[in-house]
Amino acid sequence: MSFAKIYTRALLGLHAASIEVEVHVSQGLPSLTIVGLAEAAVRESKDRVRSAIINSGFQFPNKRLTINLAPADLPKDGSRLDLPIALGILIASGQLPEQVTDDFEFVGELALDGHLRPVSGALSIAMACQRDQHRLMISQQNAAEAAQLPRIEVFAASHLKQVCEHFLKQRLIAPITKQYIQHDHHYPLDLADVKGQLRPRRALEIAAAGGHSILFRGPPGTGKTLLASRLPSILPPLNTEESLEVASIYSIANQQVTLGQRPFRNPHHTASAVALVGGGSQPKPGEITLSHLGVLFLDELPEFDRKVLEVLRQPLESKTIIISRAARQISFPANFQLIAAMNPCPCGYAFNQDSRCQCSIDAIKRYQNRISGPLLDRIDLHIDVPPLKAQELQSTTPVEDSAQVRLRVKAAYQLQIQRQQQLNHNLSPQQLSRYAELDATSNHILDQAQKRLNLSARAYHRIIRVARTIADLAQSTKIEAPHITESLSYRRAEIN
Repeated sequence: MSFAKIYTRALLGLHAASIEVEVHVSQGLPSLTIVGLAEAAVRESKDRVRSAIINSGFQFPNKRLTINLAPADLPKDGSRLDLPIALGILIASGQLPEQVTDDFEFVGELALDGHLRPVSGALSIAMACQRDQHRLMISQQNAAEAAQLPRIEVFAASHLKQVCEHFLKQRLIAPITKQYIQHDHHYPLDLADVKGQLRPRRALEIAAAGGHSILFRGPPGTGKTLLASRLPSILPPLNTEESLEVASIYSIANQQVTLGQRPFRNPHHTASAVALVGGGSQPKPGEITLSHLGVLFLDELPEFDRKVLEVLRQPLESKTIIISRAARQISFPANFQLIAAMNPCPCGYAFNQDSRCQCSIDAIKRYQNRISGPLLDRIDLHIDVPPLKAQELQSTTPVEDSAQVRLRVKAAYQLQIQRQQQLNHNLSPQQLSRYAELDATSNHILDQAQKRLNLSARAYHRIIRVARTIADLAQSTKIEAPHITESLSYRRAEIN
């Protein structure tokens, strides 16, 4: 046979598109041509494949080879196409039997000696294979990752020769049974480490219970970062489906993640907009997507470039990131929880008339104006974190740990899922009128607050969402006046 077709996958964002590797062997001067919008790493595979085939004990055809990667208008990058290209050449040259690979998909990079190397995105590729009911041949280093899925046959090989022997029926490779990966639900940090700060602790619990964003503001050393880093410890652990979703994102980004734990990302304030959103010629996920179903913590918020911060506005509302290129758009999930921290002024001490602050009024305004009003309006809770007194730091009175707070957060989670199948921060204005109806007293309080504080419609709805979460923490079916009053108190720091 002079023609062969092998199936593999190309990654477009989190989507693993099906690729057909077509190989044709014909008479003519010896050459190897790859067509089909292949990037540099794919074009370089001809040298890796040639050496791997020879070093695996097979002959490289001394003829004209044409390799087409279909569909031809879809960009292909990376080295994951090495294995399917090599197998296509061996089948087309008659060294492997025909049609033995019809229900298989192949992914793997080849070393010059024929060994298989791991590739990124193995979990996303395995998910796509499972949907199409195909079997997957992959390197041994990727096998455990791919075999987490319940309904897929994964075959692991360490060498091209081993793959060929399987299809020659000389030495069969047994499929890997589903791998149970132990999920680690223990978060190393605990809320019991936070001394005092009862109001910020309460706000952190509300944020965790409803998925709300939060901004801590206070002088240096008051515990803003300490509080933020404890947020994942009071969030419910990810379930199996959510863990796989997060793991597939990190697989594409070629990074490690602890299964079961919510991601916590803490980019430096020098990060660029592309680092936050993602991008590149072949777009990769950025910090926002890597925070999906977890926490994105931005410390020293005003020190970020203003244009960088503005990219947060759209994903905070839509929970998705769309990266547009000339030929196509790629969508990344961005259901993250934003938590930010800032000082009140450049020196940090313009808090409650602290005499240490030497900043002018104009300097303070310029510093605070680095954060735009529309972005502040999208943050649900604005919390002052005051300095602690010596007695609070020296106190030995036990405080609630993360496990105790997490129990209340879980109970509030369950109420929201049973009532509306989503968390309160996702409720639309129409859903708020159904699930967060206010009584006459609460309506009057909110009406007066809107007139006095000049609240936008967005802030108005966010106050109601937070009040709904406060009521859920109290196991109350209705939003009452104390709930709306407490919710309003978390917006006042925004206008000081």
